[in-house]
Amino acid sequence: MVNHKKTERIYREEGLSLRKRKRKKITAQERVIMPDPVAPNERWSMDFAADSIVTGRRFRALVIVDDYSRECPAIEVDTSLGGRRVVQVLERLAEIRGLPKVITMDNGPEFTSKVLDEWAYNRGVKLNFIRPGKPIENAYAESFIGRLRDECLNENWFTTLNNARETIESWREDYNEGRPHTSLGGLTPREFIGNNERILTAVGL
Repeated sequence: MVNHKKTERIYREEGLSLRKRKRKKITAQERVIMPDPVAPNERWSMDFAADSIVTGRRFRALVIVDDYSRECPAIEVDTSLGGRRVVQVLERLAEIRGLPKVITMDNGPEFTSKVLDEWAYNRGVKLNFIRPGKPIENAYAESFIGRLRDECLNENWFTTLNNARETIESWREDYNEGRPHTSLGGLTPREFIGNNERILTAVGL
């Protein structure tokens, strides 16, 4: 064994140096900055959260957020949520409230699947993928999931998958209907949407 200080001294005296690995230069791609939405249902964000029931069985939650009103139209909970299931959820929302012009998401396999890409093309919805390793570009979904985790997932023991679905859905309804937001002028998402609709009606739009 040799003292590390002696090793470092000899290393310096001999003028040795570590060979630096050259990083492969990646051409910077210009990213188009999406303008802020100006009406409900104009742009949504999607992402996944994960948790487990008391037995240790894992489940995932597909979260969808309206970027303008902060409303959460749906949280789909199951043990497996692939691209086809994502399309089913979006189709269900299309029947209830229509579809947005743009949906922001990460590059997960569920979102880059052919079935979702084909659905978006047929429906005229633009899929806005964030850059890898840049979750801040999906800030609305990230912020919502942080709140979901702090206030619901971390605060409850889920005994079954159905219990998780019911608990999370109850939290979602309270978030939409009973939770004032400072970013919405102290209104809940549902109140904000109603207020927005009244304004549009008053100006004849």
